[in-house]
Amino acid sequence: MSTSDDRGRADGPPRRGARSGATEAGGVAQTGNAPMLTALVQLRSALQAAHLPLETPGVEAVREARTEMIDQLEDYAIPRLMAVEAPLLTVVAGSTGAGKSTLVNSLVGHRVSQAGVLRPTTRSAVLVHHPDDRSWFGPDRLLPELRRVEDPTTDPGCLQLVATDAVPKGLAILDAPDIDSVDRHNRELAAQLMAAADLWLFVTSAARYADQVPWEFLKEAGERSTAVAIVLDRTPADAVETVAAHLARMLASRGLKDSPLFIVHEGDPGTDGVLPPAEVNDVVTWLASLAADQKARESVVRQTLSGTIRTLSRHSHQIADAAEKQVDEARRLRAAVDSVYDEVVFDLEQQVVDGSLMAGELLARWQEFVGNGELLRSLETRVGLIRDRIVNAVKGKPQQAEQVAVAVAATAGAEVVAQAERATTELVERWRSSDAGTALVATGDRLERPSRELARAAERTVREWQREITDLVREESGDKRTSARFMAFGVDGLGSTLAVVVLGGPSSSGGRQLLDAVLGPETTGRLVTTATASLRERVRAVLEAERARYAGVVDRLEVGEDASLRVRAASRRVDDIRFADRSALRSAAAGTAPGTARR
Repeated sequence: MSTSDDRGRADGPPRRGARSGATEAGGVAQTGNAPMLTALVQLRSALQAAHLPLETPGVEAVREARTEMIDQLEDYAIPRLMAVEAPLLTVVAGSTGAGKSTLVNSLVGHRVSQAGVLRPTTRSAVLVHHPDDRSWFGPDRLLPELRRVEDPTTDPGCLQLVATDAVPKGLAILDAPDIDSVDRHNRELAAQLMAAADLWLFVTSAARYADQVPWEFLKEAGERSTAVAIVLDRTPADAVETVAAHLARMLASRGLKDSPLFIVHEGDPGTDGVLPPAEVNDVVTWLASLAADQKARESVVRQTLSGTIRTLSRHSHQIADAAEKQVDEARRLRAAVDSVYDEVVFDLEQQVVDGSLMAGELLARWQEFVGNGELLRSLETRVGLIRDRIVNAVKGKPQQAEQVAVAVAATAGAEVVAQAERATTELVERWRSSDAGTALVATGDRLERPSRELARAAERTVREWQREITDLVREESGDKRTSARFMAFGVDGLGSTLAVVVLGGPSSSGGRQLLDAVLGPETTGRLVTTATASLRERVRAVLEAERARYAGVVDRLEVGEDASLRVRAASRRVDDIRFADRSALRSAAAGTAPGTARR
């Protein structure tokens, strides 16, 4: 294999340097995989439980990072750790028009991937492997959500498997969609496939090698210690030296100076979509040498896997930080609900019994009921002497009592609705002070208004209360029900009077005198106390239902209080195993067992 300047550095598998590569690799292959595998499964579980539903600052990027981390654990780290001896998965990736599919066809020696004609339409990934390696690429081992097919397809949910003897055992080549595709599904699939690979064969061209998008991926590869080889494709002969030198400097500045660089000259792939063998010979030879050398393959796997595990552990703290912000924001939103409704419930309980409702229609109907004072004066006179006067005073009162009852229900019900509307307005204003609350209001079930059932619930509650206190009057009146005064007003009239006494507070002294005269002060006192407590409890229940509606919006988000702690604990377990394995490797290299001193 040529190592001349025009063909780039192609003298061995990519590496970060012998010392760091051995150190980072130690935790994967040297001391057993079971502890690390368990730790990674626990990390995946913790990340899955770290829901980030609230729109806190910067959360969208963290959500994407969390999804990518879970995908990488499921698509690469966990499956690869379970089968380190599986074939080396090499993903051919790059920009639009870089010649990836043509390169794949040329590496294999015949067309296995459609080139050019599929852009920019959605396309699926193509995985080329030796027939004997087919069992390694089932959905239980690699990219489980992609359906396996054997025929060409444009379905992005499929993975086309192509078995051919042209690919040596121990090696698989995965042709990925364009990383800068105009189709979002293409871009996402490309990123997912790259995250699931052991080795990136990154293809660029003389015209596209300085583009920003490829370098964002390559920067990530450098930070993650992913094994990368670069193919400078479609390069005119007179530009090879200049472009290759510049590209090499760019790679070095981004931590990829040890990545092999191959040059593929500009050429015509012909009708079969395959370049002349000489153009791809260096790449073919290098890949074949990796496939034939188990230690070389393991070195690449260890490098990428160790770097992936290290990066996952480090980035998991970003997810934990975001989870803490979610908890803080959820608590703020929930506290706003309680603060607003505590205040409004208190105010409503006071207002329904402090006399402030004795106005408007209710006051008018009550005044009609009690008249100009004649009724009370009649009640103060000895019944036996002026029975006819009492009867005359209460003529027509049953109808007026019903009008009072209607006014009580309307007035009290309207006050409950008004307070609920006030609570909604204040709460929505508080929620909208943050992006998270604004999003909740926008996506919720008409949260900017009280519930549709509120008005009916308020009226029903007051009506039920009125029936309750009427029954109380009937039960508490005892033998007084045979008196002329009681019979003159009836249960309904006295019940309406009791409702007015509760709602009217000090302004309903006339009603209190009426009840005292008919039922007696002691009985009246018990009735007023019981009726007042019942009304407060009932109107509170209506507002509590509204409170629960908003509290439920926050509670249903399932923001885990312990999500951050779980992620951090899982990350620490991963790091503990990594560091322990590195220590074991250093001790073994120094001829010393772990935990013992050298003599």
